[in-house]
Amino acid sequence: MRTTPSEGIARARSWWPGPRFVSLLVGGGAAILVLYPIAYLIQASLSVGDPQARPPEAYGLDNFTGLGRYAHILGNTLQVAAVATVLAVVVGFVMGWILSRTNVPGRAALEQLMAMPYYVTPLMGALAWAIIASPNSGFVNQLWRGLGGEGHLIDINTWWGIAWVMALFEGSVAFVMIGAVMKSMDPSMEEASQVLGAGRTRTMLRITLPLVLPGVLGAAVYVFAEMLGSFSAALVLGLPARFYVVTTAMYQMVSQYPPRFPTAAAMGVSLFVVMFGMVWIYRRIISAGSYVTITGKAFRPRVMDVGSLRWPFLAICVAYLAVAVILPVLTILYASFQHLTAAAPGLRNLTLTNYATALSLDAVRSALWNSLLLGFATASIGIPLMGFLSWLIYRSRLPGAGVIEYLLMFPQAVPRLVFAFGMMWAWLVFPLPIYGTLWLLLIAYLTVFLPLGLRTISGVILQIDRSLEECAQMCGATWGYRLRTVTIPLLKPGLVAAWLLLFIASVRELGASILLMGPKSKVITPAIVESWFSTSTELAAAMALLQTLAVAFALAIMFAVARRAVQAGGE
Repeated sequence: MRTTPSEGIARARSWWPGPRFVSLLVGGGAAILVLYPIAYLIQASLSVGDPQARPPEAYGLDNFTGLGRYAHILGNTLQVAAVATVLAVVVGFVMGWILSRTNVPGRAALEQLMAMPYYVTPLMGALAWAIIASPNSGFVNQLWRGLGGEGHLIDINTWWGIAWVMALFEGSVAFVMIGAVMKSMDPSMEEASQVLGAGRTRTMLRITLPLVLPGVLGAAVYVFAEMLGSFSAALVLGLPARFYVVTTAMYQMVSQYPPRFPTAAAMGVSLFVVMFGMVWIYRRIISAGSYVTITGKAFRPRVMDVGSLRWPFLAICVAYLAVAVILPVLTILYASFQHLTAAAPGLRNLTLTNYATALSLDAVRSALWNSLLLGFATASIGIPLMGFLSWLIYRSRLPGAGVIEYLLMFPQAVPRLVFAFGMMWAWLVFPLPIYGTLWLLLIAYLTVFLPLGLRTISGVILQIDRSLEECAQMCGATWGYRLRTVTIPLLKPGLVAAWLLLFIASVRELGASILLMGPKSKVITPAIVESWFSTSTELAAAMALLQTLAVAFALAIMFAVARRAVQAGGE
């Protein structure tokens, strides 16, 4: 017997749970995922008894008052984060202005290539720049001494070296955020400035910069948060010189024997204060001014004709891509085929031994397989979960949707290593025996990448006109039926993009993995770091290239599958 549409809708309405029940369910799940580790992190920071005791024997503020002994580490962190943020925002602003507001040659292609540093990853960049500019064996300093110089010309194992590498890779993130604001800006104000006699530089500084200030400040706050929690560059470049930031100092405290959990937890909690202070400053600045540039008046996006300056601007873009992408990748590729990277180039030094060794080690193969498996599971479980959460927050009008959003975005303000520390403390005492297994890593990835998935999917949801869902509602469809038959099909391209982002982010994750993995749940990124410090530069380079190739191969398959799925949905 055939079922009519009205009977199908009535049947869906009968089993689909009510919005208040769903709101309570989602809020409770989010609280477990996000607040449970944070509660244990704060509890650990207040422990003043035996540092190994769980639960703590006594509570107090001694760990926070004792942080004065580590003021230099907090100072190092702020110094590196501040300098790297300024550099990254300058890179993002200049690149955003050139590629959004000028007629530089190859603008469309360069705009696509600006995403490449995100795929190269800060870890590979740090390894490459260590090979290029370390004081003893770095290529630049060897060449300097070969030409008769003494000592070293540059030293990447310093605070500015860490800031330089971090800025190179966060510059592309700042570009995406600032460039999007510049594209939506009415060009008439810039044109009026030039008509009144102002030059291009003065117009950029006096008109463009103030009008895109919200985007610049938003990018600065986001990048500063990323810099505060940066771990891979600080570990690879800072550890040889015993230069510590908060994340590497926490890692040392947890890894040493006996571990100093309470002090490490107090250092992690202290970063919250810095981050909340940054967000407060941002909101004060934004609320104090008016930055409206998009009004009811229609305008057509136009770019400025910068004449002969097009070629210097093109050189700036190519130079950035060269130092952020081309040079690091070529350096790692060269090192992976060498017996000894520091030796003079020659045919005798060429070898495939590093790749053979990496592929012959069960630990490496297992770590690579675990990373790909976790990336696939995180993206495949995370996308339905985060897509559903985004729809609840922005479309369902559920009670408490704003609170749920703040709760889910909280991991963005917490460095991943700090969050992992809270999870380590929390899941050690949890009744389920998942500590040291891939299950705990999967839970950690789903939690720390919640903001990434939500922001990506919600950006697509907000572009879909509500009237489409309202039409279905007028026809009697329940909210669950509308979600399955209207919203999800329209979201399919955005969901595919979010899946790919989560997959890449999970495979290359280091901060959470290095604390939570166990002997039988090793993943590839911490294995690369371990090889760098304990085995050889060349083997670490080969492993890094294998990781990149494995991700590229997996993405090629996923792109093909996703393209077919999207085409099938559109037919």
